[in-house]
Amino acid sequence: MFVWVLEGKAADPGEIGFQLGRWTSEFGETPGYLGASGGVTDDRRFLLFVRWESEDAGNALLLRPEQVEWYEGFQQSFDGAVEFAETGDVTTQLAGGSDAAGFIQAIKISGVARQRVEAADRDFENVASQVRPDLIGGIRVWTAPDGFVGVNYFTSEQDARAGEQQVPPEFAERFEDFMAMMKDAEYFDFTEPFLHTPSGR
Repeated sequence: MFVWVLEGKAADPGEIGFQLGRWTSEFGETPGYLGASGGVTDDRRFLLFVRWESEDAGNALLLRPEQVEWYEGFQQSFDGAVEFAETGDVTTQLAGGSDAAGFIQAIKISGVARQRVEAADRDFENVASQVRPDLIGGIRVWTAPDGFVGVNYFTSEQDARAGEQQVPPEFAERFEDFMAMMKDAEYFDFTEPFLHTPSGR
């Protein structure tokens, strides 16, 4: 999997939603496109994950004039520039991305030990269905050796908030260790997430 990550400060969230809808109509069946998810937080922070089968598949779209034209208009919906990162250094948890999510939460952090994060992920996956049935899946996009942007997909915000408060005692220490690693993270809550998967996926 290859992932684009777009980040910016929304000037017009409604226009962003319109432009994303336009993009899925015009480019949502592009060969190699796997899906997209993200949104705008209540304080107008925008984050979008666009998933591809390969780097070449995404690059093929970037070369199309109509994509260039769309992106030029899309950027007008932001205060300042839209930051763009791309990488094939991606890991998935459980079901990965899912359009069935009623709520998604993204996290951005640097300065972490990747081996510790991935060891915690493996431990969690072994017990996820027991301790967090509200979590459908997740994607972690490593943008630096010690930094990532990730997104988790939940059944609903209500279920996610309840799950945060109901960690079984036998897993409390591992949960606290992970949260200590994430103490400097920036979180993005998308209560009305943008979710799209091409037909046939």
